Amino acid sequence: MDFSTSSLRFFILVIVAINNVLIGSAFTGTYGVNYGRIADNIPSPESVVTLMKAAKIKNTRIYDADHEVLKAFKGSGIEIIIGLGNEFLRDISTSQDRAMDWVKNNVEPFVPGTRIRGIAVGNEVLGGADQELWEVLLPAVKNIHTALDLLHLADDVEVSSPHSAGVFASSFPPSAGAFKETLVPYMKPLLEFFSQIKSPFYINTYPFLAYISDPEHIDINYAIFKKNAGIEDAKTKLHYDNMFEAQIDATYAALEKAGFEKMEVIVSETGWASKGDANEAGATLSNARTYNLNLRKRLLKKKGTPYRPKMVVKAYVFAMFNENLKPGPTSERNFGLFKADGSISYDIGFTGLVPSSATSLFSFKVMATCSTALVLMLLNL
Repeated sequence: MDFSTSSLRFFILVIVAINNVLIGSAFTGTYGVNYGRIADNIPSPESVVTLMKAAKIKNTRIYDADHEVLKAFKGSGIEIIIGLGNEFLRDISTSQDRAMDWVKNNVEPFVPGTRIRGIAVGNEVLGGADQELWEVLLPAVKNIHTALDLLHLADDVEVSSPHSAGVFASSFPPSAGAFKETLVPYMKPLLEFFSQIKSPFYINTYPFLAYISDPEHIDINYAIFKKNAGIEDAKTKLHYDNMFEAQIDATYAALEKAGFEKMEVIVSETGWASKGDANEAGATLSNARTYNLNLRKRLLKKKGTPYRPKMVVKAYVFAMFNENLKPGPTSERNFGLFKADGSISYDIGFTGLVPSSATSLFSFKVMATCSTALVLMLLNL
């Protein structure tokens, strides 16, 4: 085959353009995984990076800014959201200097090598039990964003704050979605600021929790994406065949009522426990596999919801590992896609650390080598 110089240049420019698109995106693709670490038996951060790359997981979220983790992700290409814990909110809300120190210590030294693409300021603050945190959340968010701006990082590092379902006064049917009146004085100014800085609304969405709270009246198939009759929203006349999309659209309805109908919703947590206590109906290995397998298939379709068909759904699955030190019911320690030793908890298309991940990494290296050889060959034609 005879390639002209101009054709070859075009070929190379296309490759470069594709790579630039991937680099510029704040969320590569639609599928991410939360990397929780409340455990004393999970793999090292370096091994976790190997595992994520083998599984082609391109987005992850941690709940702090652990420096060993951030060092391990350097050069991996995996996009990471780091967390600023609730325990820091009061101090950072009252001092721009403290916010600047936090960003200088936990973000600036690691970028761009480590692809820190966001800071989650607090977690499930609004609707939580500590009302004092409701008042300090927005000032903390603003101070962190100002620090990023002053360090010329605000264009690359998004500021957000994930919420729980506790922020809703109602969420069924989806069109009835609305924020609690007690939270509106705190939620609306927060949304106004996020709208200004173009941040999405992050929500932790768990059909699992809804199901175990009322297993007698909720169809398990509706909760885990299996074939079922579904529900119809009488107001919108939209049909829902799974609870995951219904919960997202309830969030969109609540945002619309608050005056932010154009704000994007991203699911910051969703998952299904593979084991639970006697009163945690549905917490089985089979249901966890079905939910996470079907969720992954659904996200890879890159489509929207019935109410927002043009807003592609993006989600972070909870969680990477079973975390043996988490308090609470048995389910809390059994949300992992992987076991503590790095092997898979159940098969949804991923490979574990040993031995299959080595094969995946080998295949990736071979493919990369072949691609390089192809370009070199074409250059010599």
